[in-house]
Amino acid sequence: MDTNFREWLVEMRERFRENPARAPLYVVYTWYLALWFGITSRWPVGTNVYDREWDVLVILDACRVDTLREVADEYDYIEEVDDMWSIGSHSAEWISQTFTGDYRSEVERTRYITANAHASRVLEQGMFPPMNNTTPVDIANWDILDDTELSSIDMVWESHHDETARVVLPEVVTDYGIAANRESDENRLILHYMQPHLPYIGQSQQEERAPTELEIEGYQKLEQGDADQEEVYELYKDTLRLVLDEVAVLLENIDAERVAITADHGEAFGEMRAYGHPEGFPHPIVKKVPWLETSAKDTKSREPNLERDTDMNVDMEEHLRDLGYR
Repeated sequence: MDTNFREWLVEMRERFRENPARAPLYVVYTWYLALWFGITSRWPVGTNVYDREWDVLVILDACRVDTLREVADEYDYIEEVDDMWSIGSHSAEWISQTFTGDYRSEVERTRYITANAHASRVLEQGMFPPMNNTTPVDIANWDILDDTELSSIDMVWESHHDETARVVLPEVVTDYGIAANRESDENRLILHYMQPHLPYIGQSQQEERAPTELEIEGYQKLEQGDADQEEVYELYKDTLRLVLDEVAVLLENIDAERVAITADHGEAFGEMRAYGHPEGFPHPIVKKVPWLETSAKDTKSREPNLERDTDMNVDMEEHLRDLGYR
C-alpha cells in the first residue's frame, strides 16, 4: 500500500480554504476513490471492449447513449443503439481497464489511433488513476500493458492539436484510420476520436470560427451557474453530429466486416449534481455507453492527408487543460 497522506493533506487544506462548504464532500470522495480503485483495479466493473466482436472499433469520447439515440435517425449507418456498462467513467480509467494483461493476446494485435493524451499518460508514462484527484492512500493493483505491447500506436494529439479549436479535429482521426486500414495488416484497429468531448466545437466548425468561451468550457459554465442547460446540451449535441459526419466518411473509405461504435464514458449535465465525467463515478449517465454495429466498404472517395506539423511542440498538460481537465 502506498500513502499520499502529506500531499493529500496539503490539497485538503487548499480545498477548505477555497470552498469550506464543499470541502468535506471532497474529503469523502477521495477516500471513496481509494476504495473504488482498490477494488476495480482487481475486479473491473463493466464490459471490456475486447469481450465483444469487432474488426474496427470507433470510440466517441464522452458520448451519451441518449444523445446518440436522439440523432440516430440522421445517419443511415445507425440502425439500433444498444448500451453497455463501460469499465470507466473517465478516459484514463477506461484506458487503464482496457489494455490489461488479461487481454494481452488481443492487445498485441491492435493498432490504436488516439486523439486523447490520457493514452500517453497511462501507456507511455505509467500514470494510473486517479488522474485529477489525490487520494490519502493507494491500494490499487493495476495490470496495465504499456504502449510497446500494442501492435502499434499513433498519438495524433502530439502533432495535430488544432490551436484554434483547442482539440484534435475529427477529420485527423478519420484520415489516419483510412490510411491504417488500407496500408497495414493489423488484425484490430481502434480509432479514438475526441468528440463530442469538450470543447464543444460543432457549431464553431460549421461556422468556421473560433469557439466561444461557452463552447470551450461547456458543462463547467453550467456547474458554475453561468449557462443554460439546454444551450450547453445543444452545443454538445452538435459536436456529436460533427464527429458522426466524420464516421460516415470513415465507413465509406475502409473495408471492415465488423465495425463497432461506442464510447469510453458519457457526460453529465447536472444529474446527481454531477458535471462532466468524474473519476470512479458509477452513475448510468456517465458509466453507460452506446454500442452499435455496422460494416464498411472502401469506395476510395477520400484520400487521407497525413501531413504532420513537424514544428508542433504540444505540451501535454496544456493540451489536457484545453480539454477541460484542471
